[in-house]
Amino acid sequence: MSTERMDTALERATDTRSVATGAGLVSSVDEVFERSLGDGAAVVVADDNTWEAAGRQVQQHLEQAGRALEQPYLFPGAPTLYADYGNIQKLRDALPPEAIPVAVGSGTLNDIVKRAAHERDRPYMVVATAASMDGYTSFGAAITKDGYKQTLACPAPRAVLADLEVLTAAPYDMTASGYADLLAKVPAGADWIVADALEVEEIDPRAWPLVQDPLRQATDRPAELHAGDHAAMEGLIEGLMMAGLAMQVASSSRPASGAEHYFSHLWELEGLAHGADGGPPPSHGYKVGLGSISIAAFYERILQQDLTAIDIEARRRAWPSWADVEREVRAAHTTPGLDEAALRESRAKYVDADQLGQRLLLLRERWPELRERLEKQLLRADELRERLRAAGCPTRPAEIGLSMPDLKATYFRSRMIRNRYTVLDLAHEAGVLEETVAELFAPGGYWATPA
Repeated sequence: MSTERMDTALERATDTRSVATGAGLVSSVDEVFERSLGDGAAVVVADDNTWEAAGRQVQQHLEQAGRALEQPYLFPGAPTLYADYGNIQKLRDALPPEAIPVAVGSGTLNDIVKRAAHERDRPYMVVATAASMDGYTSFGAAITKDGYKQTLACPAPRAVLADLEVLTAAPYDMTASGYADLLAKVPAGADWIVADALEVEEIDPRAWPLVQDPLRQATDRPAELHAGDHAAMEGLIEGLMMAGLAMQVASSSRPASGAEHYFSHLWELEGLAHGADGGPPPSHGYKVGLGSISIAAFYERILQQDLTAIDIEARRRAWPSWADVEREVRAAHTTPGLDEAALRESRAKYVDADQLGQRLLLLRERWPELRERLEKQLLRADELRERLRAAGCPTRPAEIGLSMPDLKATYFRSRMIRNRYTVLDLAHEAGVLEETVAELFAPGGYWATPA
């Protein structure tokens, strides 16, 4: 890991003070705790699986260092631990007074501890057990509450420890999921370039390089990662940690997600993607990986078009009123919770005909330069697919139980569920969304033939 790059990221981050990554680092857990959280008492939080993976070691090393310790809090490992608000309440109410939680786990457990610690008004530390997602160092927790998955506000961990020996011993599908989540930063970066060029959301020069500078190197060895190579694993976990730190710097998830994540969010919220033979649903990373291929294929079609030829007046005349958009969103989203969220998000980014005209003028003037920037940023859909395959990730809709009609509809419906400007919004405003999607699924299109 680049010490200089990490030091820069931590200097800019709002919450996290220490990230320790390397082989055999579990033994230094007390030192990392002391450096970032002081000399107070700790309580280890794990589930049955992560306790065996690293929790027992963490407990033993803290004891040997003389750290004041409460009894560990263990969630059952089976059935599957879910990030629902009920589990947060259980942990929150069980946390001993003043003890600092040390989460030992990955996505779900980290999110539960993150929010529970926040509700008890205390910081926490996490010991990673799998390189499965970028949420270790990000703020906020993805939690199901009131029947709807939402991001609840809470700070990122004060300290993170990632032992490469623990990470490489994790079930490989978790590593593959993390790889897909990191590779998604390629199309996500392209969406930020689009928003920046059209003066919707300026690129943050402090956050951008934290993600994008190490990204190509961190994702260029998927086969080695699959084979358990420590150097490839270190590159992956660094990239994932950097993404979370960049979100802290930007006070937004923009550095790490774009339209590809909204494909995943929609499938998850509506249960469109599912595991084989009634098994558990595909991981966040697997869904995001397929979303990345989908958006990369869409970009390829967009980049072939001459958007300097847009008839701006015709687009202004055809532009729907908010009342028309509201009816469209209500027709597209009927899932309780998601329906009202989609209305709020769509309303927040709606522009009237005059604002549309101004934005399309920018697009027409800047398209040649913007297209060049996007071509430098993006990887082709086939290249993404090959990297994901080499890492052991699914790359076809059927592999995650998703139908082609649902995939096609996602290009239209996912745009409505988040207030974030992406290539899908650009295509919609330019009047080429429908035809571009149709080309992808028509004979000879990207999704027309199996690969």
